[in-house]
Amino acid sequence: MITRRPLLAAAAVPTLPGAARAADMPHNLNVFVPAAPGGGWDGLGRALELVARPAGLVGGFQFENLAGAAGTVGLARFVAQRRGRADSLFIGGASLVGATIVNRSPVSLADITPIARLTEEAAVLVVPPDSEFRTMRQLGEALRAEPRGIPIAGAGGGTVDHVILGLLLKAIGRRPLEAQFVSFSGGGATTAAVMGGQVKAAVAGWGEFEEHVKAGRVRALATSGERRLAPEVPTLKESGYDVVATNWRGIFAAPGITADARATLARFAAALHDLPAWKALLQTRGWDDAFLDGETFEAFLRRDRADTEGVLKELGLA
Repeated sequence: MITRRPLLAAAAVPTLPGAARAADMPHNLNVFVPAAPGGGWDGLGRALELVARPAGLVGGFQFENLAGAAGTVGLARFVAQRRGRADSLFIGGASLVGATIVNRSPVSLADITPIARLTEEAAVLVVPPDSEFRTMRQLGEALRAEPRGIPIAGAGGGTVDHVILGLLLKAIGRRPLEAQFVSFSGGGATTAAVMGGQVKAAVAGWGEFEEHVKAGRVRALATSGERRLAPEVPTLKESGYDVVATNWRGIFAAPGITADARATLARFAAALHDLPAWKALLQTRGWDDAFLDGETFEAFLRRDRADTEGVLKELGLA
């Protein structure tokens, strides 16, 4: 699925934050999202535009969405078609690390240029509003009794959604491979599946379900982080399951760009991170500030791939 949105005109802003100057920023950005509109990666891409354009950091944005194989189809397209393009950004994160391993993808995040890790977000397990599962303990006991009888939706094989379900199965004494994980192309499709009653439950990022939880279109049973994201929704640990997992997301540039182009995009990321409007958006979306750039981000990526591969092998998912 490919969707594109046209370039937008820049908003006039007299000054930029800190020492940032318009000449030091990219004029326009082509943002590649390896998932359908409506999911977490797409949400981060649109958030960049929402904050950066009014601040004058970027003149305009153009988006391309390409879903498939938990992001690996889009990653391969980006590597093949955007090489050397200084105006291109790729949205990726933890789920793509696992997906490239599980899908044995010939390309990985190591094939593109890291710019910055921006956010971290806990996932939430939800059920339809008329579900027989009123609490996380009830769903957990049902999974313990017959895991294959409860189809649970999530985005792609090897993603954070998949890993969280695997960790939950392990915590209740079942094998992760016993779960009936129903893979969808992204958070938007996962949301539609559980709201439409195609599955018994779903797991995705909190931001992808928050508005539906508030509107009563789904019922949230538990979140996967260390802290509550809503007063009425406990964490998995509070529900009696020793599972903590979050999903980081960040931005990458095309392979083969020049050092100057990479520096320009790094300045953009740092300036964006410093904006009060960005910090306010993080709070509104329930995202944690996870900013890393430069060599620190590169070192994190190497550790994260090794750690993710270890977890997936332990869970029997790779």
